[in-house]
Amino acid sequence: MDLQTLADRIEIRDVLTRYCHGIDRGDWEMYRSVFTDDAIVDYSSAGAPKLPRDEMVEFLSAGFAAFPFTQHHVTNIEVHLDGDTAKVIADFYNPMQIPGVQGFTYTGGYYHHDMVRTPDGWRSRHLYEESIWFVNPVQAPPEGVVVSPS
Repeated sequence: MDLQTLADRIEIRDVLTRYCHGIDRGDWEMYRSVFTDDAIVDYSSAGAPKLPRDEMVEFLSAGFAAFPFTQHHVTNIEVHLDGDTAKVIADFYNPMQIPGVQGFTYTGGYYHHDMVRTPDGWRSRHLYEESIWFVNPVQAPPEGVVVSPS
C-alpha cells in the first residue's frame, strides 16, 4: 500500500469522525463540512427524509435540538478507493435519549458513502443510512391520529 492510499484512508476515517462529532454536538457547520455542496443525504430507512445537504441540516438542527443526547459511533470502516472517488461502508451504533421515550433508544446499521476528493479534501456526495435494528424505537402514532406537542 503506497503513502497516498494510506493518507486517503486516514482522511476518509477523519471525515466519518467529523460526521459523528458534528451531529452529536449540534455543530451543523462541522456536519455540513462532511459533504459536497450538492450532496444528497438519505435517512429514509430510519423514517427520516432524503434531502439535499443544506435542507438536511435544517431538518436535523430543528429535530435534534430536542434530544438530550445522541452519541454516534462508527466502526469497521471499509474503504474502496478508485482514484479520486471512494465507496465507503461503515457500521454505526447510536444510543440516544428521545423526549417522550422511557429509557434510551438504540439503533445500528451501516452508512454507505459515495466520496469524492475535492480541493478541500475528501467529502461525501451521497450518504445512505441503512438502519437495520432499533431497541426501544419511537413509535409512530396510528394512521389518522394526530399528536400535538404538550
